[in-house]
Amino acid sequence: MEISAAGRFEVRITADDVGKRVSVRRLTGNGVTEEKFTDTVGVLTSWDDDGVLTITRRDGETVRIPESALVAGKVVPTAPARRRGPAANYQELARVAARGWQPVESERLGEWELRAAGGFTRRANSVLPLGDPGLPLDAALDAVRRWYGERGLPTYVQTATGAEGTQELLCAELERRGWVREVSAELWVGGLAPVADRAEGAGVVLSRTADEAWLARYQRKGVSEVALRVLGGGPSVWFATVPGESSGSGDAPAAIGRLVVDGRWAGFAAVEVDPGLRRRGLATEVMAALARRALAEGASAAWLQVEAENEGARALYGRLGFAAHHAYHHYREPGREPGTDGF
Repeated sequence: MEISAAGRFEVRITADDVGKRVSVRRLTGNGVTEEKFTDTVGVLTSWDDDGVLTITRRDGETVRIPESALVAGKVVPTAPARRRGPAANYQELARVAARGWQPVESERLGEWELRAAGGFTRRANSVLPLGDPGLPLDAALDAVRRWYGERGLPTYVQTATGAEGTQELLCAELERRGWVREVSAELWVGGLAPVADRAEGAGVVLSRTADEAWLARYQRKGVSEVALRVLGGGPSVWFATVPGESSGSGDAPAAIGRLVVDGRWAGFAAVEVDPGLRRRGLATEVMAALARRALAEGASAAWLQVEAENEGARALYGRLGFAAHHAYHHYREPGREPGTDGF
């Protein structure tokens, strides 16, 4: 917090700082018999005429604060220094992640990318807004509604928060228009070599295609041809399988994983283990085998996506040296029911 030479807190932000990352302290007690303070760090997304500030935190949650409750406030750097993991900005990671989970069809609207894949996952059926759509926001949203409506899909916009260059202001604008935020997740990054060094990768079979056995373990059942195209799309895709005790055709393996190698980056996905065989290191073996393959293709950094509620996966990835880079969210147009599965 900003403290003056006289030892008093100072508010050093104004409405002119909308769009900047700020740190504020507000009074939450009654100010007479009890005084409590709460600190909030995030992007200042609005300061309305009624004297109410809106701040979007790293996780995408918004906090509304009356100006009268402010005790201190200042502008802070747009992104904290990373203590570990490869350096990368949001734009680079967003494009790498998009190439690693490709839609069946896409179309440009200015610097926005409209993506569709028959409803298979929100990532492949949402707008990726990495710049200016070339239209005012309301007109741009009308255009993407029409595009998805022609395909029988609800309109989703994928946004991000919590890093330099992310889209807190767009999130706030969508929320003001009644869009519904669904399925927040995080993108984590880490070094690739430490993952390869954690296990031998023994017993892991690598393939360029997802065969019947791999799909039998995959969490989304009844995978369609469209889904297979998404799973198999990307610069250099590998599928990992640890066969189960019964290795007949179509039998679910003990563990699986998917990897996309794209330049210096390797993206892990669909790391799944038979529930009866968890906590035996199989997920680590799968990731180590895939990491070795990625290193052989020249990659050095790794990324993956994990839902906020998946505590088991978050613990595993933390042990492997990964850390959260930014959060991302899918906003659904108001008045439409969800029409896709998965994040």
